[in-house]
Amino acid sequence: MRKRGFFIAAILSTAVIAGCSDKEQVEQPEIEEQEEVLVADAEEEEALPFVAPFTGEPIAEEITQRPIIATINNHPLARPQSGLAQADVVYEMLAEGDVTRFLALYQSQIPESIGPIRSARSYFIDIAKGLDAFYLAHGYSPEAKSMLDKRVVEGINGMQYDGIYFNRSSERRAPHNSYISGENVVAGAEKIGASLLYQKKVSYPFYEGEDSVKIGTQASEVAINYSTNGKFNSQYVFDSETNRYARFSANVQTVDYVTQQPIELANVLFFEMPHQIIDNEGRRAINIKGGGNAYVFQGGMMREVKWKNAESFLIAIEEDGSEVKLVPGQTWVHFVPTSPGLASSVTYAQ
Repeated sequence: MRKRGFFIAAILSTAVIAGCSDKEQVEQPEIEEQEEVLVADAEEEEALPFVAPFTGEPIAEEITQRPIIATINNHPLARPQSGLAQADVVYEMLAEGDVTRFLALYQSQIPESIGPIRSARSYFIDIAKGLDAFYLAHGYSPEAKSMLDKRVVEGINGMQYDGIYFNRSSERRAPHNSYISGENVVAGAEKIGASLLYQKKVSYPFYEGEDSVKIGTQASEVAINYSTNGKFNSQYVFDSETNRYARFSANVQTVDYVTQQPIELANVLFFEMPHQIIDNEGRRAINIKGGGNAYVFQGGMMREVKWKNAESFLIAIEEDGSEVKLVPGQTWVHFVPTSPGLASSVTYAQ
């Protein structure tokens, strides 16, 4: 279609020039310039006045929605998950053994269905606290239960509200079948007297244009290996036309269960953190309090940076100490054990 349209335009242009006087030919570029100015003015008038705090995307009204964080199951029997395509940010990390779980952050939009929901860990709660997020989980480790009992964060748990706000899907078996709707998130917050207004105004910085992101080493593909069995290993492939990364888990593309919409990411980050196994179940403690090495992938490029904990809000830092800017869109953040470390766990190629 593009070639055909160009061919017709070329014929019309030739006909106009052939039928015009020399004076008319000279004036034609001036008319085109005026039209370009009018189009530019119109686009400027249509520019949206606000940006979403965690995606950097233009929006018409300032966001007042408090962030919501949900623990999402990543067991193979829980895939594909519901609501990942609507998440502003997804954090992925080890929960026990080689099993990873997601923390999905919602603010720009709240999905009709979120899940499967799984149990809390202490470091999940720390992250939710740093974002002042309303926290959703179904179950808890002993350490997490103690924190929830002390109301370190506000939220609701499926252990108290199974069948009330959390509903079981007949299509899957427990513990891979607990879901919550956007309406029930609101109802649950009202039940415990929690506000869903955005009060702690944390956000990421974003590039205003794509040119600035072309720094570092070219890397159109990246893979993260959490184990040798491959069930929880992921790959990301950059598409230069969309400026987005497609995600694959165990060699299957990650899509949303409800919409079948593929996950398309603007940024993929890897934070190296100390991990420790703390019980016979293989549960882990992850130290998110300090900082360490990090990789950032955006615009088909990769560069080594650092990360740090800024009042429990985890951010990536450039060599000069400034915060890493993100490409507007969704972001996926992996937590990687310091042993074997980023260099052994994360591989990338042009």
